[in-house]
Amino acid sequence: MQKTSFLLLIIYTLFSSETFCQNLNLKVSGENEFETQIIDSLNYSKTYKDYNSLKHEIDSIQNALYKKGYIENRLNNISKTSDSIFNAEIHLKQKFNTIYIYYNKSDIDIANIDLISKQVFDDYFIISFSEIENALNFINSKVSQQGYPFSKLKLSNIKIRKDSNLEAQLIISSEEQKRNIDNIIIKGYEKFPKSYLKHYLKITKNSLFDLNEIKKKNERLDNLKFANQIKPPEVLFTKDSTTLYLYIEKAKSNSFDGFLGFGTNDETNNLEFDGYLNLSLTNNLNFGESFRLLYKSDENDQKTFNANISMPYLFNSPIGVDFSLQIFKRDSSFTTVNQIAKLHYQINSRNKIYSGVNSTTSNNLLSNTTASISDYDTTYYSLAYEFISQQSYNLLFPIKTSLYVETNFGKRTTSNISEKQTHLFIDAFKIINFNNRNSFYIRVNSSTLNSDSYFENELLRFGGINSIRGFEENSLYASLFGVINTEYRFQLSNSIYIHTITDLAYFENEVIKSKEKLFGYGFGFGLLTKAGLLKFNYANGKAENQPFKLSNSKIHISLVANF
Repeated sequence: MQKTSFLLLIIYTLFSSETFCQNLNLKVSGENEFETQIIDSLNYSKTYKDYNSLKHEIDSIQNALYKKGYIENRLNNISKTSDSIFNAEIHLKQKFNTIYIYYNKSDIDIANIDLISKQVFDDYFIISFSEIENALNFINSKVSQQGYPFSKLKLSNIKIRKDSNLEAQLIISSEEQKRNIDNIIIKGYEKFPKSYLKHYLKITKNSLFDLNEIKKKNERLDNLKFANQIKPPEVLFTKDSTTLYLYIEKAKSNSFDGFLGFGTNDETNNLEFDGYLNLSLTNNLNFGESFRLLYKSDENDQKTFNANISMPYLFNSPIGVDFSLQIFKRDSSFTTVNQIAKLHYQINSRNKIYSGVNSTTSNNLLSNTTASISDYDTTYYSLAYEFISQQSYNLLFPIKTSLYVETNFGKRTTSNISEKQTHLFIDAFKIINFNNRNSFYIRVNSSTLNSDSYFENELLRFGGINSIRGFEENSLYASLFGVINTEYRFQLSNSIYIHTITDLAYFENEVIKSKEKLFGYGFGFGLLTKAGLLKFNYANGKAENQPFKLSNSKIHISLVANF
């Protein structure tokens, strides 16, 4: 019995405060029904915990009425009709619809006024009363962008005009001298390449100070692999100088990529393996440079070696250089050595253009001479354009859109014949995000070689995990090909996703005079681990008139490790 009484006492103590706590109700009315309707349209809260909250709400109602043009509204009284009900009466008085704002042409650019008003005259402009606050904030931001971060605006000499309008004088007060960026200090990653600061972020000393613009430029760091923004920029103002602080950290930008593939040989019915090594090193010397090494050996006894180096912003200029060496060998048939030298110009963080020279030498390794394989040399002059759009918030798919287009014009030379040739190439993909989990990936990869005659050892090679899936690596030879890769992706979490595989391809081979359509179907998944991104793909490839065979399936496993 004592325990029961004690329990009841605890319950009473806990809930008695709720019992005796009483909410306050507010009803606000005008001097007539029309004014009351206007006040009710503000959708103010009608229930409060205490009188201070109630009084604060009445102040908010009056401020909202000021912005609507009732600048003379007055609180007549607040009356208490019962223990929990309060009535407030506000007299709205006259409503002012528009305001005539007079300005000085030397203080403000008239082009900025045109953006906020459709009625602009030589010394004044007209706006509706409800737009005053936004208009003044806009004008102030434009003045600030001109190097006056401490500018202040106010309306002075406010007068009543006829026809329910007001007039006022716009007063702009700012420093006599514009603020420029006198010094830039980087915190966290002090060795951040200064050339990227100037040409990539486009933040330079002695430029006009505009903090909003600086923040936008600083967000471009999210598009860099080797650097991240720690926190927004900060500024130190002194009487005669402006110092900008950027907070940057160095990110892991090196990567190692490899995959293991296995399938059944159609001739021997034996299980065969293939794979490749892809090493990418970025910004290890703190110049923003990149180096890539690719070695691939596949089941067709083909070997590929690629080495690429890119050095941006040479001598602190927007121009960089790219060098590439590519060696390809097919069993004992032929070898091809390709050397590329390019200059590139970084237009901005997303766009880049290239121009360069492409030289290729191919040798026939067969003891007997064949018409389809021959020694040759080619020299191309190339132009290219690249566009990359990032979505750095997504660790699984950091690049949203990519486009690379390249044109090559030159000639091929054999022992006794010289022919003009054109090589065109495009590689583009886009991720269409439906929501945080569902997305659609589409990639278009196409290339064509235009010539009067063709050799087998100069044909374009495609097929495999980075082309049409379900086929052996570089097993398809073409003078023209086009591949469309599609995936429907579903993210189970921020580190796991599953996807479908639907690939289509069309190619022509002028050496054997063939045209063919190919299809690849399958599924896969990706897993972001501490070691890197692990990908698994299962795909089955078939030609247009070929029956589906399970033995044609290919399994590809790859791992991209960042370090």
